Amino acid sequence: MSGVLDHTMMRVSDLEASVDWYASNLEYEEKDRFDGDGFTIVYMGPEEMHENAAMLELTSNAGEDDLEVGDAWGHIAVRVEDVHDAYYELMDRGVEDYRRPEDNPGYAFVKDPDGHEIEIVERDFGARWSIDHTMIRVEDADEALGYWTRKFEYVETGRWEADSFANYFMRPEDAAKEAMALELTYNYDGRSYTMGDAWGHLCVRVDDLAEDWDKLQTREAPDYRDPESCDDLYAFTKDPDGHEIELIERDPDADSLFPF
Repeated sequence: MSGVLDHTMMRVSDLEASVDWYASNLEYEEKDRFDGDGFTIVYMGPEEMHENAAMLELTSNAGEDDLEVGDAWGHIAVRVEDVHDAYYELMDRGVEDYRRPEDNPGYAFVKDPDGHEIEIVERDFGARWSIDHTMIRVEDADEALGYWTRKFEYVETGRWEADSFANYFMRPEDAAKEAMALELTYNYDGRSYTMGDAWGHLCVRVDDLAEDWDKLQTREAPDYRDPESCDDLYAFTKDPDGHEIELIERDPDADSLFPF
């Protein structure tokens, strides 16, 4: 099992304001929407996306408009041709100045209306503004790397080791370069993190939900929400730090992106 990352889910306090922000600034379009009992989910992404590119899932829960971002969740990163030009293009559109490219070696950051950080990185592949990677913070690098290697058969594709922290990039070995990578950030000072409720989950796209769930159980992944408890539509496990990981099948011929 080596499914690509299908989407990153973030909770937002004002759904329509967030949909408008991503549409106006990152030129995302609404791919699909599901209105549930007390919640709404919207999938978004660039108009032209690679088949293995990841979407952004925005979730709004009724009555929850005071969200805590926490620090266990880091950011998503989006691809552009030129970081400097893209950053100041966003400034011209009214996005708040946060971390300028002049102050960083080849990247910059902005924030969405709920304070979710969005890194801007230069890439010569993938649709403009498509999600390049999602960063989460981990408290034990060896445990986190082993989890993604053993459970999901991901491989390390890059790393950056500084004096006080390290970044490890992981993805399926045969994934297209346009697929979203996972960035694990480990700080050497032994700090702990708070999860908050504004960060939702990562989602891995699998070929066979039942079969791949069984593989995860054989590999001793936490049984958080098994397929049966989710009407055999999806399932959830957790990594050692408590980040939730959804498993989902995609039917390319289905009328909806949602399995409901």
